[in-house]
Amino acid sequence: MSAPAKREVVIIGGGPAGLAAAIAASEAGCRDILLIERDRRLGGILNQCIHDGFGLHRFGEALSGPEYAARYIKLVGELDVDVMLNTIVLNLSADRDLLLSREGTMEEIEASAVVLAMGCRERARGALSIPGHRPSGVYTAGAAQNFVNMENIMPGNRVVILGSGDIGLIMARRMTLEGAHVEAVFELLPYSSGLPRNIQQCLVDYGIPLHLSTTVVEIVGMGRLEGVVTAKVDERRRPIPGSENFVQCDTLLLSVGLIPENELAREAGVPLDPVTGGPKVDNRCMTGLDGIFSCGNALHVHDLVDWVSEEAARAGRFVAEYVGSRASSKSGRDITVSPGRGIRYVVPETIRWNTLTDGRGTPLCFRVLEPSRNGVAEVLSDGVVIAEEKHGRLHPAEMVRVTLDSKKMRRIAEKGRTTLEVRIR
Repeated sequence: MSAPAKREVVIIGGGPAGLAAAIAASEAGCRDILLIERDRRLGGILNQCIHDGFGLHRFGEALSGPEYAARYIKLVGELDVDVMLNTIVLNLSADRDLLLSREGTMEEIEASAVVLAMGCRERARGALSIPGHRPSGVYTAGAAQNFVNMENIMPGNRVVILGSGDIGLIMARRMTLEGAHVEAVFELLPYSSGLPRNIQQCLVDYGIPLHLSTTVVEIVGMGRLEGVVTAKVDERRRPIPGSENFVQCDTLLLSVGLIPENELAREAGVPLDPVTGGPKVDNRCMTGLDGIFSCGNALHVHDLVDWVSEEAARAGRFVAEYVGSRASSKSGRDITVSPGRGIRYVVPETIRWNTLTDGRGTPLCFRVLEPSRNGVAEVLSDGVVIAEEKHGRLHPAEMVRVTLDSKKMRRIAEKGRTTLEVRIR
């Protein structure tokens, strides 16, 4: 193996986050950027999302996933960004040394800065511990989407969907359009875990029933799936005896949550948030390891790709500042951000007051624990409310964002205040 190549910025992942980070870093002055993608093309998961609804915030129009990706791929092609396709990052060290596998050869790279933009993956059957054999016909919703949209293969004809996440809702509609019969969508929670617009457009508009507080308790079938047994659950999400019901089907699609892809971060020793599954970061999207940044669904699972692109662009600009000045993550005073009443998590977890620039707001992204109406999202500094926003509807499926004024944040830090809390009133 030859001596390690030295690169200024290495971005791992060529999906929407990696593309936006590469573009922003280049436009901010970086002239040595390497974008690594394990697939044969850029675009990530967007390539199989042929439905529209992407880009409403970013471009002001409804685009399909491939159309959205194409706009960013075109920009990357016009900038001074090197791209490696069909390349897998096998290892990442705390010192930003990378080991790559590319077309049967191994390569080493020493990077000044690394951006983790690997996206997320679906929870599979193994994470659910559903009793039963292992017949064919059980898929994650994303795998089924890939079969139908990319390979022109129908997974089955009579479908049950477990979980009302957005991919499952979209596949309920997609399978119906392809001629399959979707028996129902079953959701463990007492409310849908997908966006309200997808409930309307993918289920209600097609007459597909949604059963809340209900789950699959048994998979029936040997060689091929024959059906599932469902049951209602109580307030502690335990199956209620006597509520079991057999539903005949040949296909079960699982849409039970997404997990940030963070094996590389874990191996490097990046501190992870136990709630989001992604790295803990500061307001620059820098992790607890100097020079390693994270953005997009590898940081925390987003509801809209527009917010992925926006967050990744911020990360790209801060990466450019970092490699230009080598501003260590260890310098400056920390302001700790934590979730309060009604909040599941908040990103970023830390704000470094000496990195706050006037005119550049600091967004806090968070999710609520349960649906509510007419709530107020408050940000408190040592118990004093410094920002608040009213919301007619709050839902765990929708990410909430509050942007803090940088001038105000600097004044707070200069007064010695060291904590922020986000809560719902």
